[in-house]
Parts: sequence; structure tokens; C-alpha cells
Amino acid sequence: MKVLVVGAGGREHTFSWKLAQSPRVTELLAAPGNPGIAQHARCLPIKDNEIDALVAAALRERVDLTVVGPELPLALGLADRFRERGLAVFGPSQAAARLESSKAFAKDLMARHGIPTARFRAFTAAGTARAWCRELGVPLVVKADGLAAGKGVIICRTLDEADAAVALCLDQGAFGAAGASVVIEEFMEGEEASFFAITDGAAILPLASAQDHKTVLDGDRGPNTGGMGAYSPAPVMDTAVTERVMAEIVRPTVAAMAKEGAPFAGFLYVGLMITRVGPRVVEFNCRFGDPECQVVIPRLAADLLPLLDAVARGASIPASVPWAPETSVCVVMSSGGYPGTYETGRPISGIADAEALPGVQVFHAGTALRDGALVTAGGRVLGVQALGAGVGAAVDAAYAAVARIHFEGAHFRRDIARRALAR
Repeated sequence: MKVLVVGAGGREHTFSWKLAQSPRVTELLAAPGNPGIAQHARCLPIKDNEIDALVAAALRERVDLTVVGPELPLALGLADRFRERGLAVFGPSQAAARLESSKAFAKDLMARHGIPTARFRAFTAAGTARAWCRELGVPLVVKADGLAAGKGVIICRTLDEADAAVALCLDQGAFGAAGASVVIEEFMEGEEASFFAITDGAAILPLASAQDHKTVLDGDRGPNTGGMGAYSPAPVMDTAVTERVMAEIVRPTVAAMAKEGAPFAGFLYVGLMITRVGPRVVEFNCRFGDPECQVVIPRLAADLLPLLDAVARGASIPASVPWAPETSVCVVMSSGGYPGTYETGRPISGIADAEALPGVQVFHAGTALRDGALVTAGGRVLGVQALGAGVGAAVDAAYAAVARIHFEGAHFRRDIARRALAR
């Protein structure tokens, strides 16, 4: 099969790395890809939001299956456009992708179908938003309704902070159209986890759990990012909790989307808070998480391609898949200043030395080639992933690999998997 991966980040490098191992893949393409992806695929200079160009390329190249990595092209309706042209594509429709592209839509769906989540209301006017903050009480969470690259979530512990967050979104337009509407919800106490499943809109294949580290600084301090590291499996997601998540959240959500005329087919990401009364939904994503993908997929002891192809073509998917017993850890190396302003073009060295360590893979997230040399080209630059016999061994291997990689201003958290280590 000829397969096209859409996207340019660490998640798409992970997909490309895994798909390249499939005996069924005859050629792998990526659009636009990155220098890491180029080790496995032929990269096409087409951005992930250039829907017409992607359709044309898939037709021209006679692609058998397209795998969509990021949320933006799904929210723009890429999967619908591909299906209209008779092209097999793995990823939800634009209507189903609203689970991620509109937090208000997702929260309303959960309210209608009794899916456990935080109390909330959505607003477009700052005055009524501030009034709700006072009714709800602090701490609370202000979220940009639309896609904000993982940065549109502000935890407010005082009313002054809540007022500032509302002003940032609704008065100052800090998140553009994504923040023209906000969801304000109660703050949930507990431990966060990420859970993933593949679904064709009816059948569901549970995947593995992970725990992401959203803030930029150790100790869960500083502003939110797209994710500074992850590990899998998450110990908080034991068998009992996983069964509750499937019974109370995943199956009802898939059924609700089908009932409302927008069946969800693709990767379903459930961001969870494991509270004292049970699991509750923080958010849904319509694609695999990043960097959670970088820790989950290396543990998958099965060919990824048949699973994605079955969903794309409406064939049956298995009820379960095998997993490697090792723990997987990923440490994100970012540009200094991220998630604020940062410089790019810094030369990168040491990746080959890092990957020489047993069980280590380095996934490119924001890199480019300049005059044949690898340089930084984004906020999150690399995801350094390692497998180990237990969380301690995986953490040690990942940080040993990080120590071999160098670029000016490199920043990374030093406490990835700290909750698992504390257990």
C-alpha cells in the first residue's frame, strides 16, 4: 500500500516511523513532513491546511490510504473532501471533529448525554462571563472555545486572575477567533490522564493510557504548552478505572455522536481527571495526543497499518491488540522561551549519539535543514523517547539520551513521570 501521512510534528514522525515497519507499506509519503519523517517517507511540500493541494496530491500519487495527524486539517474538513473523491482516509469528519474544535459543542454533548465532566457555561460577552466566575467561585478554568494549540487553557485561582483571563480572550483577542467564545468551568481536583481508542463510529478498540505534562516548568508550574513530556502506561489508569472510562465515557460518547448524526471514526483522545468520585472528562481531541503518541505507539506490539486501514474502509477492527510490557517515557526538548517568543535556526547535534542508546528513539517535532545542517524550527523541537523495564529505567534512559543532544537555549523538564516514580 502507498500511504500518505499528513502533518509535520512529533506525532506524525511517530506514525511514519511505525508505519514504515509494516510489511504492507510499499511507499510512504508525508505532507509536509520534517527532516525526521524524511528518514522514512518522501516529503511533499504541502502544508497540512492546504486541503485542495492535499487532495490533488493524493489523486496524483494514487495514494491507497491517508492518515491525518493534526487537528487543524480535520477541523477544516479534509477527511470529508478525501471521501468525496473516493480516497480512503483515517480521521473523523469535520462534524465529528467538533469534539475538539469547539469545547462548547463537546461540553453540550456531554451535558445532553450524561457524560461526567465539570460544571460549565459558554460565553461571548465579557460581562456575563465575569458574573459566572463569581457565581461559580474559584478556582476555575477559562478555556478558549476553539483550537489554540494546547495553549488556550488558563487555570485561575483568584477572581482577579479569572477577570484577566476573560479579558485576554474576549477583550484583547489573544487567541484570535479561537478565543472569541470561552468555556468557563469548575476546577476539578485529581490526577490527570490521557486515554486513547480507535473507533469506526460503532466498534471501539481501546488503546493505552498515558500521562502528559502540560506546563513548561518542573513541578507543574508556568504556562501551558502543547506538552513537555509524557509516559505510558499511567499507573492511575488501573483496570478498574479503565473499565469505568470505557463504560461511562468512551462508549457513551461514541454512541452519542452516532445518535446525533456525526459518527466519530478515527483516534478518540479523552483527557481525564481522575477525581475522588471517579473519572471525569477534561477535554476530547479528535486525533492522537502529542507527545502522548510518542510514548503509546512505541509500545504497540502490532502492525498499525491494518487498524487504520480497516477504519478508513469500513472493515471490522479487533477488540484488542498486544502491548509491549515496558514503560515508555518521552522528554520534550524545546526552544528557550517557548511557549512565548523563541528563536529558531539553532544548530542541533547529538541525535545519532542519543539513538545509539538501547531503546531510544528521537522524534522530530520542530526541525529543519539549512544548508544541509539540522536546525531548530519550532517551539517544541524534539521528543526523546525511551523504553525501559519499569518507569525508573525508562526515565533514566530518556534523560541519558537528552544529555547527548545539544542546541543553544535548549529547555526541558527534569521531572517527567514524577507521579509514577512517586508511586
